[in-house]
Amino acid sequence: MSTPTAPSSPTPGAAPGTTSTPSGGALATQTELHRTTQGRTTIADGVVQKIAGLAAREVAGVHALGGGTARALGSLRERIPGASQSASQGVSVEVGETQAAVDLDIVTEYGVSIADVARAVRRNVISAVEGMTELQVTEVNVSVNDIHLPSDDDNEPESRVQ
Repeated sequence: MSTPTAPSSPTPGAAPGTTSTPSGGALATQTELHRTTQGRTTIADGVVQKIAGLAAREVAGVHALGGGTARALGSLRERIPGASQSASQGVSVEVGETQAAVDLDIVTEYGVSIADVARAVRRNVISAVEGMTELQVTEVNVSVNDIHLPSDDDNEPESRVQ
């Protein structure tokens, strides 16, 4: 048995097959993928965003996602009991009726080939999004905005005296 959902309405200026539904006080855009005599399937943009973010994090050489401000807020969020880092941090998506485009902001580990990491991220994101949603991924833009140094993990500065 299905649970009733909030009514949806056509989103002005959106691609055909997309609707906006109330979601926690904000509008969440959803893409209708399949309509059959037994019902329809819609996927919210946030779902595609989370899939892409998790797929990018799986790649060796990716230290984190997001710009400096987003990572700082994520760090604060992790310190709150019961809170966790957002799976969609550093990820933005545009989802149409049958296609999706993904933009990622990543931080790589020092010493890895940035070009190889970007290629691996692109492959993994395309595979995950297309495999889970059946949307065609038209592009995955990867922006490397920082490099994580091993010394960045040192929380306390070394003392000059003992």
